[in-house]
Amino acid sequence: MDLVLDLLATVSRWSRSNLSEIALALVGCMLVLFGADIKGWVEQRLGGIAGALRVPLMALLCLIGSGLALIYATPWIIKGLSQFNNYSLAPVLLVVLVLIGVVADRR
Repeated sequence: MDLVLDLLATVSRWSRSNLSEIALALVGCMLVLFGADIKGWVEQRLGGIAGALRVPLMALLCLIGSGLALIYATPWIIKGLSQFNNYSLAPVLLVVLVLIGVVADRR
């Protein structure tokens, strides 16, 4: 049992030192998984605009939307993940990784 707890603590400490990269990767995964749905919703709303104006507008919205999500959602995820202690951070990250895999598999 001590071996398992030591392994959890070691992985959690390593994860905590790389939390900003992990959070950025999680936000990126969410953008990849749900970006097409969001883009479809925006395209549906902009359907009445002429094509010559719609294409640059969609590119600008995707650029700004993705950038804002990466910039502003990442610190929130870092703040949330930093609340876990050294025995629970690694299992939480493992569960999140599995959930992302399940969602990605179903799409």
